[in-house]
Amino acid sequence: MKETLALVSQAISEKNQLHHVVVNAGKIVAMQKDEALRKSVNESDIINADGQAVVWAAKILGKPLKERVAGIDLFENLVHMAHEQGHSIFLLGAKEEVVTKVAQEYQEKYNPNIIAGYRNGYFTREQEAEIAQQIAQSGAQMLFVAITSPIKENFLYNHRELLKDVPFVMGVGGSFDVVSGLTKRAPVWMQDAGLEWFYRFLQEPKRMWKRYLVGNSKFIWLVLKEKLKK
Repeated sequence: MKETLALVSQAISEKNQLHHVVVNAGKIVAMQKDEALRKSVNESDIINADGQAVVWAAKILGKPLKERVAGIDLFENLVHMAHEQGHSIFLLGAKEEVVTKVAQEYQEKYNPNIIAGYRNGYFTREQEAEIAQQIAQSGAQMLFVAITSPIKENFLYNHRELLKDVPFVMGVGGSFDVVSGLTKRAPVWMQDAGLEWFYRFLQEPKRMWKRYLVGNSKFIWLVLKEKLKK
């Protein structure tokens, strides 16, 4: 976490763009078949392990990671850092009422100038370039995209030229829902035990069962196959 924050701070001060992405079990499974997603992830500047399962898998496969860097924790730390260093952020994604509430919360918690702009995550492919241009013209130093995979990864990758003057870009998944209070974060003990996905599943079983139960099973199989190869 500390290393990631330091790299982001350095990129902003030097005006060099840093494209960040997090991976969890579900995303790694999706990357096996989605070539565009795999390319956008592998060509990112920083890849953090958002899921505890990825940390365990890395250890099992003999390439241990230093720690899990949860996307929601990094997001909150970066917003705090933006406030301390006088930067502004752009929020893209979620429903209109959710992203509006997140923007208002940060303006009240920190200051009104911390929000360079915000927009909901419902738009057509034809609107993407216009939205990317809007973000670029906002003057934001950080862009956070709360849209499901692989849409957010592909949006950031496909419009990287338009967004080249935004020093830091990051996909944050469902983080806006958590910050706004729409969904609750798992207790710390469940996070440490790698059960945060299960807590989320209990909140939205109809929407999440396939992503987690099927996806996690495929991830375990991928890890076992890789272990057997070695």
